[in-house]
Amino acid sequence: MTTGFFWDEKCFWHSGGNYAGTVPVGGLVQPLAAGGLPENPETKRRLKNLIDVTGLSAELALRSAPAARLETLALVHPATYLSDFKSASDNGGGELGLRTPFGQGGYEIAALSAGLSVAALDGVLRGELSNAYALSRPPGHHCLPDFPNGFCLLANLAIAIRAARAEGLVHRVAVIDWDVHHGNGTEAVFVSDPDVLTISLHQDRNYPLDTGDAEMRGEGAGEGANMNIPLPPGAGHATYIEAMERLVLPAVRGFEPEVIVVACGYDAVALDPLSRMLATAATFRQMTRMVLDLAAEVCGGRVMMAHEGGYSELCVPFCGHAVLEEMAGSAITAPDPLAATFAARQPSARMLAVYSGYLGELVEFFGLPG
Repeated sequence: MTTGFFWDEKCFWHSGGNYAGTVPVGGLVQPLAAGGLPENPETKRRLKNLIDVTGLSAELALRSAPAARLETLALVHPATYLSDFKSASDNGGGELGLRTPFGQGGYEIAALSAGLSVAALDGVLRGELSNAYALSRPPGHHCLPDFPNGFCLLANLAIAIRAARAEGLVHRVAVIDWDVHHGNGTEAVFVSDPDVLTISLHQDRNYPLDTGDAEMRGEGAGEGANMNIPLPPGAGHATYIEAMERLVLPAVRGFEPEVIVVACGYDAVALDPLSRMLATAATFRQMTRMVLDLAAEVCGGRVMMAHEGGYSELCVPFCGHAVLEEMAGSAITAPDPLAATFAARQPSARMLAVYSGYLGELVEFFGLPG
């Protein structure tokens, strides 16, 4: 088994603007001593540091990749958007959308981030890698074709999928997005495409506020190829695993994709500042194992993951390490120092029964077996 790990130091150099958390500085909002947006390089850099220190990186195929070319980006984004982005980037940076500031050279870094995802998926589909992980930054799953938002400047995964299909490498793709925020950008790109199944498992009414409802099943020819699974705040580890078992896996299995692509955000973890979900490193480990096992069953084991959100500098490295351990089949571990603490704070049996009943309603709504 060979697991590709695509990363580039330049992606850590992407810089945001003058924010305090997700609020612009100004008026009565004071600058933060430790930076601005929660989307900063440290969570991803610390993941790379951790796999180096434990020795896991020696078991991975570490690679960079060229920036995605203009014609590749144009498979998703209109020329006017790309031109405006490049012009602003060349002239000192700015902000084209909602919470998407960038500095000079931001266009090139975002194109590099997209290029990591393109190369990771390409390597899996060509059989050069068993599976692959792209440490993409800036992230991509909120970016609409013509409007960046939620820290996302280019639609990394959607670009990778469109590029692979343009090369004739794949036709049917399943996207599983377990970032805690709704994958509205990926949904928007493929909402009318019956050959790309998009599944988003997210905290209900977190971000964006106006998307992510279960009733959005796709449009036109893509009707039925979009699945939103909004989970109540505080759902915890067991509810995530039950949602995977009862909703995500049956939907993907029935779709029969040729590859499974995961928008791998870690912001459902218990200490994340932008969520209230109580997931743990063990949650991401188990979900990864479930996806790998399903992929072995339905698509020759082909899995590609792209790093999305996750804003706890303490937790993200351990979550990511657990995912990569499973992908690589490694015996090297990095025990989560907060595992016992998070386990003690999981929902009670009574609340889990309530959440399970809600999942049962979704199973019936989506017309899935039992």
